[in-house]
Amino acid sequence: MNDKAGAAAGAEGSDTAAGAPRKASGWSVPGGDPYISIRNVTKRFGDFVAVDDVSLDIYRTELFSLLGASGCGKTTLLRMLAGLEQPSEGQILIDGQDMVGVPPYERPVNMMFQSYALFPHMTVAQNIAFGLKQEGMSKAEIGPRVDEMLRLVQLDRFAKRKPHQLSGGQRQRVALARALAKRPKLLLLDEPLAALDKKLRESTQFELMNIQEELGVTFIVVTHDQEEAMTLSTRVAVMNEGVIQQIGTPSEVYEYPTTRYVADFIGSVNLFEGRVSEAGVQDGALTVGDTDAGVDLHLDYDGRELSAGQSVAVAIRPEKIAISKEKPDQDRNLLRGIVDEIAYQGALSIYQVRLSDGKIVRVTSPNLTRTAERPIDWEEEVWLSWGPKAGVVLTS
Repeated sequence: MNDKAGAAAGAEGSDTAAGAPRKASGWSVPGGDPYISIRNVTKRFGDFVAVDDVSLDIYRTELFSLLGASGCGKTTLLRMLAGLEQPSEGQILIDGQDMVGVPPYERPVNMMFQSYALFPHMTVAQNIAFGLKQEGMSKAEIGPRVDEMLRLVQLDRFAKRKPHQLSGGQRQRVALARALAKRPKLLLLDEPLAALDKKLRESTQFELMNIQEELGVTFIVVTHDQEEAMTLSTRVAVMNEGVIQQIGTPSEVYEYPTTRYVADFIGSVNLFEGRVSEAGVQDGALTVGDTDAGVDLHLDYDGRELSAGQSVAVAIRPEKIAISKEKPDQDRNLLRGIVDEIAYQGALSIYQVRLSDGKIVRVTSPNLTRTAERPIDWEEEVWLSWGPKAGVVLTS
């Protein structure tokens, strides 16, 4: 990956066999060839740079997500893979073949659009069969293929219905079946679940994962939804302003973000700004002083080169912080504040704690008791504490 992309969490390696489990980590084995290789790709629209010198390898049978806010360049990158846009610079290789200049219909790729784009006058079965007919497949071959896809997406009973007679989730599955019917080696999905409500989106995520596992097709998903990317993906690339900020497994990008942007974009985080202490590293621990938390922060040292006085941020996830009314038995990584806000979310509660200088620290805590027995209430003084492994130092 290029310098602009920063350090990418997670090594890359060989392909996994078709049909291998989703959890297989072929990219982590050295020496393998990537199935998709994006090399220094840039896309300009006039003076605007939508994708900026991106390099990325994706391996066979991965369910890979491009994650970022609207306008970050993820859909443009997907469209270049599909052949709907051409790179201004760089190369795109699929299975070793250079795709630059290859039209969409000659690529081993199919794309499922966000709008689903189903034909309203056709039945479910006819929608699925449409691409097969366009390719000149015989009726004797089309029938069994359509039946296979209907079974795969569990829509056997709905074969004769029209799209307007289906729910949003069923229409999404018809679009997926149509995209898979041609048996592409690579399926591109642009915000595939965006039109579904939260509960249906959650259940459909698992259906999508199961289908991808069963078929062994490489999926690349574009999404702005962090939870969706974390649930679906073998790996995630976080994009911002046309640049890949970090690549890694969902746990890597969440637990070990490499930039402030990634830490802040993925889930919730508390960022404490400070400077590396003059004491530097002692006994494997790093001290960050002059922090906006009002105290020195102590972390396990991860081996990076850091100089005394260097400006850094310490990222701590809300669930890594313990909250209590009694002072914990520790003298490091300890803060005191007042509970400003409480948000009850069923399984957990979110506490907004205001420090003496006005800084707000966010803490999440599981609800082990009923709300009538809430141990901590508004305007109460509390202690916040965490261990040396909870924080991650960010230099950019």
